[in-house]
Amino acid sequence: MQQMSILPSFRPKLALTIVFSFIAPISLVSALLVSFSLLSHLPALTAISVAINQGITEFLAAFGSGNSWRGMAIIGLACSFVGALFDTYNFNRHRNLRN
Repeated sequence: MQQMSILPSFRPKLALTIVFSFIAPISLVSALLVSFSLLSHLPALTAISVAINQGITEFLAAFGSGNSWRGMAIIGLACSFVGALFDTYNFNRHRNLRN
């Protein structure tokens, strides 16, 4: 019995999972930073939004050795790695349940 290779059908799905898992946390954090920056223009919410914005950038800087951009990239890479692991597990589980 000849088995077909699973790599041609698996690689594109894995690549998409890695890309989307990387983009999702970066876009979420960017959206939070932009929204709190926009809220800081309202006089009643200036202090709160600046404090939250500073807290987010300090949180990112903790992961990036003092650089918030590097911290965002590291969080994105970690999420893409976890997404790839989950997709690999899901693919193998689905293949084993079919047989």
